[in-house]
Amino acid sequence: MPPGRQEFLANCKSGRYDDVIAIYRSNVSTAITGPFDAELVKALPNSLAYICHNGAGYDNIDTTACSERGIRVSSTPIAVNNATADITMFLMLGALRQAYVPISAIRAGQWQGKTKLGHDPQMKVLGILGMGGIGREVSRRAKVFGMRVIYHNRNRLSPALEEGACYVSFDQLLAQSDVLSLNLSLNATTRHIISHREFAKMKDGAVIVNTARGALIDEKALVSALKSGKVSSAGLDVYENEPCIEPELLDNPKVMLLPHIGTATYETQKEMELLVLENLRSCLQSGKLITPIPEQRDAWKSQAGTGISNCNGNNNGTNGRPNNGRNGHNGHVFHGHI
Repeated sequence: MPPGRQEFLANCKSGRYDDVIAIYRSNVSTAITGPFDAELVKALPNSLAYICHNGAGYDNIDTTACSERGIRVSSTPIAVNNATADITMFLMLGALRQAYVPISAIRAGQWQGKTKLGHDPQMKVLGILGMGGIGREVSRRAKVFGMRVIYHNRNRLSPALEEGACYVSFDQLLAQSDVLSLNLSLNATTRHIISHREFAKMKDGAVIVNTARGALIDEKALVSALKSGKVSSAGLDVYENEPCIEPELLDNPKVMLLPHIGTATYETQKEMELLVLENLRSCLQSGKLITPIPEQRDAWKSQAGTGISNCNGNNNGTNGRPNNGRNGHNGHVFHGHI
């Protein structure tokens, strides 16, 4: 159990956080208190109305438990798009050229070592699984390299958002892609969305890149696909059990590995921080989040016009508490690694 979890739960139970209405949460919180699972969400004070998360991925937050309690969650998807797309292209090009081999060789004083011929991106088919903000930025960059882009998404995008990318079914995406880029969120439905069955449907010698969440790929299945040649190379920035990496991936020269640094730039971290603060200011002043997570945003849209508010039935945005006629809140924001 993470060292700070029991302390945090005890503080919740003691009433220390009873006036807190918003939490600023960061990804490093998981190492301190563990995930915001059902147990932790249940322990949060009744005053808590918002969790403003600093990160595009929020799989460490039990959003169903939050919704059941009327707690609204935001993330920072917009701020990470460019940096994550850049690192995707870096890994894609490195995997196509199998750059790990010469990089390792030259550092070992072997000049090129056993470097094999790689592949150009031009005229290759890039398949994007998850055409959100990051996926669309990857698409734009790939076209500059002369790649043809196809994609699969929960819903087809408008032609204006597709920008020439071609929508295909999931099976078509697997069968047609020379390079497959994973750019979707992790949830119960998408966990191991790429496993033995999916690898079998891919082109022989395909390349796979993952800069989203490690558990989208069944890593044991990826190891098998690399051994058989079904996958010629891979570029990974994320792993199923971070910071631990599957040993057979770690030791495989066909795999370009990075330690989850997709958003690790000064500019992106600044934008993420600012977006969290804007969400906090907005929810405290108006009761609205700027970038609510899609699960809650879509649910609230479906409730529009039914007499049910977008605050889980509480029109004042205060978890059922009166706010004396004001649109905003009087209370505290908890800013810490929780």
